[in-house]
Amino acid sequence: MLGQARAGDANARSELLEVVYPALRRIAHWHLRKERSGHTLQPTALVHEAYLKLFGRSEVQFVDRAHFFALVAQVMRRILVDHARAKAAARRSGDGERVPLGEALGVEGNFAEKPVRLLELDQVLDSLARENKQLAELIEMRYFGGMTAEESAKVLARSVHVVRHDLRLAHAWLRRELTRGR
Repeated sequence: MLGQARAGDANARSELLEVVYPALRRIAHWHLRKERSGHTLQPTALVHEAYLKLFGRSEVQFVDRAHFFALVAQVMRRILVDHARAKAAARRSGDGERVPLGEALGVEGNFAEKPVRLLELDQVLDSLARENKQLAELIEMRYFGGMTAEESAKVLARSVHVVRHDLRLAHAWLRRELTRGR
């Protein structure tokens, strides 16, 4: 079904949506539960917008199920960031949406209680991507896609041990950049 959807078969894309919809909805709900109450973007809207953006492209490039979910994670990140930018522009305050840093980076401790703006996190992820694209992809897969280290390892064709090591490295890099000047 993934191969047919990738090739542009509209029926396969519809069937694919039916099959993966519950998982996409769980991922969207996971993201939005961390947002402030009364957030205007709902899980259903996030899923539908991500799906439309993903299949609105002329050619969708994904290899397998895990890679499909990695791409969905990237698309959901862009949607959430764009939504935060629009809200910030509307308020003209530039504050953006706040996300607890510990949740964003999957770390605990007193550092984890410091809030970070979603837009700031996006900028730092972009910086990380310029320095090391694979580390940034791992953070996207983990935070925006809810993927495990095992799933990420499969998508990247790397060992789980290396992925876990790289995740720790990426978290440390992000913590350093996000706490600079605070």
